[in-house]
Amino acid sequence: MSEPAIRLAGVGKRYPPREPGVAPLDLLIELDLTVARGEFLAIEGQSGSGKSTLLHLLGGLDRDFIGEVRVLGCDLSALSDQELAALRHAQIGFVFQSFNLLPGLSALENVLLPDFFGEGVPDAERRAREALARVGLADKGQSPPAALSGGERQRVAIARALLARPPLLLADEPTGNLDAQTGEGVISLFRELHQEGMTLLIVTHEARVSHAADRVMVLREGRLAAEPGSKHPLESE
Repeated sequence: MSEPAIRLAGVGKRYPPREPGVAPLDLLIELDLTVARGEFLAIEGQSGSGKSTLLHLLGGLDRDFIGEVRVLGCDLSALSDQELAALRHAQIGFVFQSFNLLPGLSALENVLLPDFFGEGVPDAERRAREALARVGLADKGQSPPAALSGGERQRVAIARALLARPPLLLADEPTGNLDAQTGEGVISLFRELHQEGMTLLIVTHEARVSHAADRVMVLREGRLAAEPGSKHPLESE
């Protein structure tokens, strides 16, 4: 059996106090989690529950944690900054809640950003155009973000995450700023990617996203728990 896409063991994240005499904040507490390759996992939680922090740890954007974080067979704490950047560039797609598009660039140029800042993506422009077409924006490549709706900006962000065709996609509240119809379109795309074998971990507070996943967990007060009735795909029938 191949190693899971994600494995957490005793992972914690503590923020130091802002003022003397104030206790530190334990945002994540002894998290244990295994995500199978090809699984679609949704993690629910209210604002401030630590969902975004968890994604940043998994994506190698935050290295200040305790415990073990293994992603795609790599122990993140054992990687150099250069090795971690290479892993993110080639193996992990990240969709941010706030889109993180550069306003001075076109949609196509925003999708191409991983190629500009990474080690290069083969046939990058062709792949970027294919990614935009995949999210229904084939005719919006030259449009700046200001000329796009919120749903279109989110789809550009998803296209950018797909540029390198990574095996793992991490998404932070990807439908949180979208209307019902546009959100359903994004969820349908996630279902397609899952059916094609991609591993997806999406943090959300929306039931419509969770309903599309194989499994749902809840992050509450820094701890992860299985949603009642949710079953790990590796468990026996």
